[in-house]
Amino acid sequence: MSGLAEAAVALGYGLASALVPVVNAEAYAVVAGQRAGHALVAVVALALGQTAGKLLLFESARRGSGRLARRVAKRGKSGRAAARAARWTEPIRRWLSRRRTAVPTVLVSAAVGLPPLAVVSLAAGTAGLRRWEFAVACLSGRVIRFALLLLPAVLA
Repeated sequence: MSGLAEAAVALGYGLASALVPVVNAEAYAVVAGQRAGHALVAVVALALGQTAGKLLLFESARRGSGRLARRVAKRGKSGRAAARAARWTEPIRRWLSRRRTAVPTVLVSAAVGLPPLAVVSLAAGTAGLRRWEFAVACLSGRVIRFALLLLPAVLA
C-alpha cells in the first residue's frame, strides 16, 4: 500500500476508533508497526483521526451543555445514572476548568488513557477549554501513545 493510501486508512480508522469504543486504535498502531514501511505516516494519521473524533465529542459537549443543563433542571436528576456520570465528570471538569491543570490533564489522558479520553473530551467541552488547546494536547498525547506502542515493533 502506498504512503498516501496508508495515511487515508489510518486517518479513517483513527476517526472511527475515537467515536466507536470497540474499534481499537492501539491495535492498529501495533499492526502498522509490523509493516514498518510507512509506520510514522500511519502513527501521525491515526493520531490526527483520533483527534478529529475527540474534537467532535468536545464540540458536541460544548454546544449541548446548555441544552442538557436545561433538560436536567426540568426533569430532575435520574438517581443512579446521574451519580455514575458525576463520579467521572465532576472531578475531571474541575481540573479542566483551571488553566494550569486543563492542558496537562488532556495531554496525560491522551498519552496514558487515564482518565479515559472520551470522558475528558466531553468534560473539556463543558468546562470551557479552548478548542485549539484541547486539539494540540490531544494530538500530542495521541502521537506519543501510538509512537510508544509502535516502537517495539519497528525496532524488532
